[in-house]
Amino acid sequence: MVVVVGLVIAFVLVAVLSNRATRRCRWRRDIRQDRDSEIYWVCMNCGAVDWTRAEKAPNLCKLSTLEGK
Repeated sequence: MVVVVGLVIAFVLVAVLSNRATRRCRWRRDIRQDRDSEIYWVCMNCGAVDWTRAEKAPNLCKLSTLEGK
């Protein structure tokens, strides 16, 4: 019973404290589209495209930009 309560509390904390700006986006790298010093990323959820110079995926969700908000 203690384990179940702990799991519920952990799930709620993750849901509350997670970054809402990136919650919807699932970025995937496409090495075929890379440029000289930029890495091509595409979101599998909303179809947004972004290039970065770092190896990390973009931090912000582009969905609000695509919807015109």
